[in-house]
Amino acid sequence: MSKLVIVESPSKAKTIQKYLGPDYKVVASMGHVRDLPKARLCVDVKDNFRPKYTIIKGKEQLVKDLKAEAQKADGVLLATDPDREGEAISWHLAYILDLEEDAPDRVTFNEITKTGVAEGMAHPRTIDMDLVNAQQARRILDRLVGYTLSPFLVKTIRKGLSAGRVQSVAVRMIVDREEEIRAFVPKEYWSLDAKLTAPPARSVFQAAFFGDRNGEIEINSKEQADKILAELEGQDFVVGPVKKGRRSRQPAPPFITSTLQQEASRKLGFQAYRTMRAAQELYEGVDIEGQGAVGLITYMRTDSLRISEDAIREAGEFIDGRWGGKYLPPKPRRYKSRAGAQDGHEAIRPSTISLTPEKVKSSLTPDQYKLYKLIWERFIASQMANCVLNTTQANILAGDYIFKASGFNVAFEGFTALYEESKDEQEKAGKDLPPLEEGQKLKLRELTGNQHFTQPPPRYTEASLIKTLEENGIGRPSTYAATISTITMREYVAREGKAFKPTELGEVITKLMKEQFPKIVNVRFTAQVEDDLDAVQRGDEAWVETLRTFYDDFDKTVQKAKKAMEGVKIHLKEDETDEICEKCGRPMVVKHGRYGKFIACSGYPECENVKKFINDTGAPCPKCGGKIIERKSKKGRVFYGCDRYPDCDFVSWDPPSKEKCPICGKVLMQKKTKDRRMYCVTPGCTFPGKVPED
Repeated sequence: MSKLVIVESPSKAKTIQKYLGPDYKVVASMGHVRDLPKARLCVDVKDNFRPKYTIIKGKEQLVKDLKAEAQKADGVLLATDPDREGEAISWHLAYILDLEEDAPDRVTFNEITKTGVAEGMAHPRTIDMDLVNAQQARRILDRLVGYTLSPFLVKTIRKGLSAGRVQSVAVRMIVDREEEIRAFVPKEYWSLDAKLTAPPARSVFQAAFFGDRNGEIEINSKEQADKILAELEGQDFVVGPVKKGRRSRQPAPPFITSTLQQEASRKLGFQAYRTMRAAQELYEGVDIEGQGAVGLITYMRTDSLRISEDAIREAGEFIDGRWGGKYLPPKPRRYKSRAGAQDGHEAIRPSTISLTPEKVKSSLTPDQYKLYKLIWERFIASQMANCVLNTTQANILAGDYIFKASGFNVAFEGFTALYEESKDEQEKAGKDLPPLEEGQKLKLRELTGNQHFTQPPPRYTEASLIKTLEENGIGRPSTYAATISTITMREYVAREGKAFKPTELGEVITKLMKEQFPKIVNVRFTAQVEDDLDAVQRGDEAWVETLRTFYDDFDKTVQKAKKAMEGVKIHLKEDETDEICEKCGRPMVVKHGRYGKFIACSGYPECENVKKFINDTGAPCPKCGGKIIERKSKKGRVFYGCDRYPDCDFVSWDPPSKEKCPICGKVLMQKKTKDRRMYCVTPGCTFPGKVPED
């Protein structure tokens, strides 16, 4: 007989089995086995919000098998993930398997390595009911909000809509940003740039207009710019005061969940769900050639920057061995987590530092390798010495006016030898200046005036949205991927390149929610709910009281909204079409059913005429002249093809642009890559492609 260890996934089971050996049998529950059923609310509000859990449909046989294994075993250990969700899965398993409430049958692993598994197995504990209750409170709260607001939206707008506590706030943020952009009034301003050389040096450097001896001057019109340019004509450009210095740049801390999602979006182009899927695989274990199943990273759902002393020591030894002692900081780096962090787990780091990305590349999928390389390099860099820069700032005098030039060169590369953090708004790289001495006369190569206009705030990208959600305390790192997937799948927002733009549906829902449920889409209120759930997790608040405080006010708001919107039906322009029903002469409209969109007569039920929905791009097929329409593959991926299929077999993963080929006159397709290059697909056409102008 052996002890039974239950985890969530088969890959995790395989890795842990390797470390535990024949005295244990490790099996997978395949995630949750018990939950609130989908068909009904299943929360008894009058009986202290008592949830009515049932076995998840399709897992009945799995539960029978788990019960049979538990009866045969000498004991059962629950080794699900070390977070709220994992604790809840263990609690449900304990209930199903009839395990004693006070039995020390719960084990957790921060990393799935030989050491991590041994450490977890050596410290079994009872199930943490504070963690369980925090998960229950979140699950019930989201069920109450979703199952109450979703029918309201369906009745008021159309079928297939849903509302959620976190997703509604995320959509509001995107809508609010779009309104800012629309309301933005650009202001004109000018810059004056001088291209100079410092003989005998021949290299050209640039100096930007600053002002005069009285201070900075803003140039707001062409007339003002032309006046200053005229006054500068014939003036000598002479070096004024020169300030030289040194600046140190510190490495970024190791990843937490949110920063991993942001950096993977910026550097790898990964969406949050793709990042978390690869991270889960790396944590649970990957078959490494010659070593078997190995967990390559520590637990990936964390908000803590804490690092174990062993990992810090190993990183230092690795850095010393590869780059030398000068690449180590004076003392090991320890990072402080942000205020309010739960600090339940370490930061995300490689479990075994000696397993470099190059060593394991052949055993990983492309996504796993890219993400592991990112995690490994970020962690090692976080323990390296500062990058040191030599900086130069010089005033350039031209008559009564002053220009400024600045530059730097790298005195010591430090951590940048391995890794540099990406930013949403990349800073312009500065260049080194030639040797400059005060009083030195410079040679003017070119002096130009350039018109600019202030820009509106940028739309949210996935990285900047996650960053803003975290900064405002909306949701938790483990929920960001699901939230973003939901609002895009429901078509409340659309992606334009990397940016999010609200759809008409998203804007209408947000407007309705602001009017009828202001607290639900209020950033501060939603953040306070998250704080309340954290208090439940700490054991500072009772979960039932937390729910009651929220629900009493929420229920009153719902009843008031239902009364206010009684009989009101909001129609969307995006649901209108130009088609007329050939049977009754009424307009045809877009409807939303179980299997997606379709076209139906607005006179339903008197007229039941329906048609297949076709998303026409408005572009002609370059092969036969038919219409290019949007289609979806069996896996849901969007592609573009001719509406005359199968007579015409034209298909493209890239969408058509609005431009025509300058050589053959056919439509140009547009790459989905960062440069959005347009190219011609007409056979025999020699058009080389071009990048669109913004």
